[in-house]
Amino acid sequence: MTSSAPRIALVTGANKGIGLEIARQLARSGLRVLLGARQVALGEAAALLLKDEGLEVGVVHLDLGRADTLRAAAESIHRAHGRLDVLVNNAGITDPADGPPTQASMTAVRRIFDTNFFGTFEATQAMLPLLRKSSAGRIVNVSSGLGSIALNADPNSLFASYRLAGYNTSKTALNMLTVQLAAELADAGIKVNAADPGYTATDLNGHRGTQTVAEGAVAAVRLALLPDDGPSGGFFNAAGPQPW
Repeated sequence: MTSSAPRIALVTGANKGIGLEIARQLARSGLRVLLGARQVALGEAAALLLKDEGLEVGVVHLDLGRADTLRAAAESIHRAHGRLDVLVNNAGITDPADGPPTQASMTAVRRIFDTNFFGTFEATQAMLPLLRKSSAGRIVNVSSGLGSIALNADPNSLFASYRLAGYNTSKTALNMLTVQLAAELADAGIKVNAADPGYTATDLNGHRGTQTVAEGAVAAVRLALLPDDGPSGGFFNAAGPQPW
């Protein structure tokens, strides 16, 4: 990863919360960071905040529910930069009608999957041609400990009591996508990993989380900046590897 030109990173859902903090930390590390935002005005406001900190950032309109914005975003990045070095799939949602399998609204479960899994999957496919042009591509899927089957199955785990049929399974599916992508892209030199931010205070949980966004961004930023001998196909939090 030795190049005089700044590396180009795209962070989805980057106008607030962990996504904004990931963008901030990557920009502080010298990357040119594009903030993917569903609402351009909110993305521009977030970009202005980072620019006021002296950081080099831009905004890309990107709505995981609209394939046309994904294609347009890829075309825009290609025209401006010719490649993409880092993709951080951070955007995700919850739904108040989600819950245990016997109670969850199927409409809520489908809505969550449409964003957390299908939208992320489609965004990744849209960006892959650009990532293949990088000499050291990195994909980071922001998952959750709630997506770990091992932790959910352990009655002594803190995660076992949080039964959210839509959210948890959407992150489990994202973990499987991580493993399969890592294997398929190994020969292309693209490393793919999943990051568990931990219980971070954001809008997603009504700011009930016990970590700051700076703490929640640690694992994703580390994986985005992996050296050439770093791992691929793994699931990590700030402390290290996590069980699938």
